[in-house]
Amino acid sequence: MKRIIDTLVTWGPLGVFVIALIDSAGLPNPGGLDYVLLFLSWKQPGAAYLSATLAVTGSLIGTYILYRIARKGGETFLDKHTRGGGGARFRRWFGRYGLVTVFVPALVPIIPLPMKVFVICSGAFGVNPVAFMAAMALGRIPRYFGLAYLGRSLGADAGAWLKLHARDLGFGALGLFVSLFILIKATEWFRKPGPDKLNSDHDLSR
Repeated sequence: MKRIIDTLVTWGPLGVFVIALIDSAGLPNPGGLDYVLLFLSWKQPGAAYLSATLAVTGSLIGTYILYRIARKGGETFLDKHTRGGGGARFRRWFGRYGLVTVFVPALVPIIPLPMKVFVICSGAFGVNPVAFMAAMALGRIPRYFGLAYLGRSLGADAGAWLKLHARDLGFGALGLFVSLFILIKATEWFRKPGPDKLNSDHDLSR
């Protein structure tokens, strides 16, 4: 597989598209799309944003393939293992906040869990496909264009910069997740009818 990835890297932006497709579809990828994109943006700065565009396209196609597979094959398995206890609570939680857990790792390069875990859960739990793909696109576009900018601007130092700021990116991801979680909770709270509104609606119905 490593030999195939090395060959694809020599294809330039087209190779990035194929690697993104393979990586997002859940197949083993020893190269790592982020670092391939950094490398090619350094070596071919004129094609950096084309590589980013194809990385986004390939990633979204591969992600949708994995999502559909999980939608068809994973639902039965998860139904069996998430009926009660902690599994049921996790299922309810993912149903309410699943798109946040998809968006954050799609956006931030340094995440301890592989993206396919969130994609498989989204498919198996029946997350709306349009909303799911929108969350993926909102995360992937700034991520890959940001990496292309880093590779083009910093050249050979781009990978070292990413490793040096891995902790900052991790804390940033955590802060973003908490902020979005609070925003969703606040939105739910404001949408929930309070006692005054319930009494007013009751009076109007008389």
